[in-house]
Amino acid sequence: MKKIYGKSFIPFFFLIILGFNWTAAQDMKVIKLSEPNKKRGLSVSEALSLRASVREWSDKKVSMETLSDLLWAANGINRENKKRTAASAQNAQDVDIYVFMKEGVYLYDAVNHALNPIVSGSHQSKIAMARPAGAPGPGGPGQKEGNPPADRPNNPPANAAPGGPGPKPGDASNVQIDLLLVSDYSKFGGGTEVLKKQWGAIDAGLVGQNVMLFCAANGLATHPKAAISEENMKALLKLKDTQIVLLQLPIGYPKE
Repeated sequence: MKKIYGKSFIPFFFLIILGFNWTAAQDMKVIKLSEPNKKRGLSVSEALSLRASVREWSDKKVSMETLSDLLWAANGINRENKKRTAASAQNAQDVDIYVFMKEGVYLYDAVNHALNPIVSGSHQSKIAMARPAGAPGPGGPGQKEGNPPADRPNNPPANAAPGGPGPKPGDASNVQIDLLLVSDYSKFGGGTEVLKKQWGAIDAGLVGQNVMLFCAANGLATHPKAAISEENMKALLKLKDTQIVLLQLPIGYPKE
């Protein structure tokens, strides 16, 4: 009797969990963003003078109006011919912006200036590449940093404190929004696969620079991260083989 119960109960339990997740996903709706304010913020020169990577955050909330302006600045449509604020090779517009928030993950729709729901729930902790087991951070005698894949910079995970493992005070726990830049190199009309991947990385860098300048001009904080768990993101976001996860940008206000 126990054996039969054990076999039948576990699948039934997971069906309940799956059903709950499906219902939660159905509750997510498209978020229509407000018209971007194109006159806010400091001048480009002032923003350049203030641009810096920030790693400590306050708990001040980023408003939806500010998020709307930020996404438009990042890669929104700025002309009647549907071209963008960020250039792209062959005008392929290959870079997608995934917006991670506490309530779920959304995809920025530049044409409609809206956020389309992808998956419900908080998934920000899954973005960073995990530190290899037994590999504490640099800074002490005999400590060895794990080797990242060849195509990734040797950046520590998002919460890694200099000199050792563990979260850095005031860092990711207060970050309410993460932007993830993903390039789909199948959108390029010509070129080798190697070239297309290079173009995609350059295009993501252009979008990322728009984000960083907007943040500097409007009192926000960010810093680019490339130590991303591509495996986690491909599974979570159901990405195609031609979509490359390139850059993470946490968004918030600097800790005072």
